[in-house]
Amino acid sequence: MVEDNQADIRLIKEALKTSLVPHEIITARDGMDAMAYLRQEGQYLDAPRPDIILLDLNLPKKDGREVLAEIKADPNLKRIPVVVLTTSRNEDDIFHSYDLHVNCYITKSRNLTQLFQIVKGIEEFWLSIATLPSK
Repeated sequence: MVEDNQADIRLIKEALKTSLVPHEIITARDGMDAMAYLRQEGQYLDAPRPDIILLDLNLPKKDGREVLAEIKADPNLKRIPVVVLTTSRNEDDIFHSYDLHVNCYITKSRNLTQLFQIVKGIEEFWLSIATLPSK
């Protein structure tokens, strides 16, 4: 998960606490840290490859749009599904994300019940239903 908002991180983790699918959530708080993790650089030399990336667009240091572009341009990372999970409803953000080959664009809800449903839906589809590429 690439998210800078601590409240959103907490809520997403809370929504996944009752998951029946085994998972580990690794959080990067900015775009630079996310790319270092994905490329296994610096302190992340032994970082496991994620099965899916939840990506906020509005991040410090390197925004989510740049992160998405770098992921999808990198032959070693481009097959990792990326789900943009953001508050932005901006049509330009939506179109640009799909132009960069995002796998899914979801607008976060500020309603707690709806946010939990969104996160559970992401979990159910991407970790239970979808067939993901092998590492």
